[in-house]
Amino acid sequence: MNFRVDVWEGARIALSSLRSNRLRTVLTTVGIGVGVCTLLAIVGIIQGLNSSFAEQLGKLGSNTLQVAKFPWVMGGDWWTYRNRKDLTLDLVPALRNASEHVVAVAPMYFESAEVSFQERKLNSVHTLGTSPDYLMTSSIEMSAGRFLTDADVDNRSTVAVLGAEVVKVLFPGINPVGHRILVDQRPYRIVGTMVERGTVLGQNMDMEVVIPYPAFRGQFGSKRSPHMVLAVDSQENIPVVQDRLTEALRRERNTKPGAPDDFAINRPDQLAGIYKQLTGALYGAATGVGLITLLVGGIGIMNIMLVSVRERTREIGVRRALGARKHTIILQFLMEAASVSAVGGALGTAVGMGLAWLVNFLTPLAARVDPVTVAAGVGFSAVVGLLFGIWPAARAANLDPVEALRHD
Repeated sequence: MNFRVDVWEGARIALSSLRSNRLRTVLTTVGIGVGVCTLLAIVGIIQGLNSSFAEQLGKLGSNTLQVAKFPWVMGGDWWTYRNRKDLTLDLVPALRNASEHVVAVAPMYFESAEVSFQERKLNSVHTLGTSPDYLMTSSIEMSAGRFLTDADVDNRSTVAVLGAEVVKVLFPGINPVGHRILVDQRPYRIVGTMVERGTVLGQNMDMEVVIPYPAFRGQFGSKRSPHMVLAVDSQENIPVVQDRLTEALRRERNTKPGAPDDFAINRPDQLAGIYKQLTGALYGAATGVGLITLLVGGIGIMNIMLVSVRERTREIGVRRALGARKHTIILQFLMEAASVSAVGGALGTAVGMGLAWLVNFLTPLAARVDPVTVAAGVGFSAVVGLLFGIWPAARAANLDPVEALRHD
């Protein structure tokens, strides 16, 4: 009961003291607020980027592997990779039979082409030559028509499936299925359109045209090294499949025992690991900046509280003479320090969230702040106030009542 009374009385006196020294309170609050604002704004941007990156990796397929001539992350001499033998379509059966967990294998050829319909034209459209299995290895969903079929591949058909952005620009208000477009001046009949997919790792997946790989090779050339994308039945089986693929590829490509692999097996989680390392460094830098700012704000709180102790020495002496105990005095000053810090933290949190929202609204960078981070910002700022208020509170409580009453 006495503790609750002490808390209530301490809070009342602390708030009264803060109101009577408004300028001092505002200046102290700003110091803490700037630290929390800086920390939350940077953390909000990083959290938004993390969420966006995870979403984009999901579009690559969490249960997929890509076999290519070049690794996604290169280490060492570029010419070492450049001089590797090209991959060939003959590898498709070997990759499909490498493991019972492989459910689909699709070759992929890429080219940037001009695509036109009547007088409308699009430049630098991502043109992909692949097989029907690509539908199982990607996040594609059809909005109209159909995807490629085995008959399209076997007959070298000049058919195409369009991305959402291509449809929007070339066929505004028109169902494109059945019409013909020109891909680098060669006609293709549209058999289907894809739903909007967004951007993946900087590439607009809606600015895409998908055609059968035999037609692609016939138009753009067959002396290319394809990428092979594989779908695995579950994410848990990816390490096993990767080992089997390595064995099959070394065998098919006649790689000598002891020689390094002359191919790359790329996994989306490799990019995730590298990204975590980069954002880990950013988190460290953001935390360091925020903590330094909060440290400066905490020192400001300590100085202001020490000044407050000196100014209120006679008041403390009167309260001690009337029976106030040491822990009551300590509680009062700690609550005063924590209140200033918490208010600064709340204001800094609001400004930090606003800055993150502005970044998200005005720039391509994603930014968001989790509710847990908001609560942590306010709570941590209050803890800073408590820690830096301990010494002034202890100094006030240990004042000699007689000497305090004599203080002018």
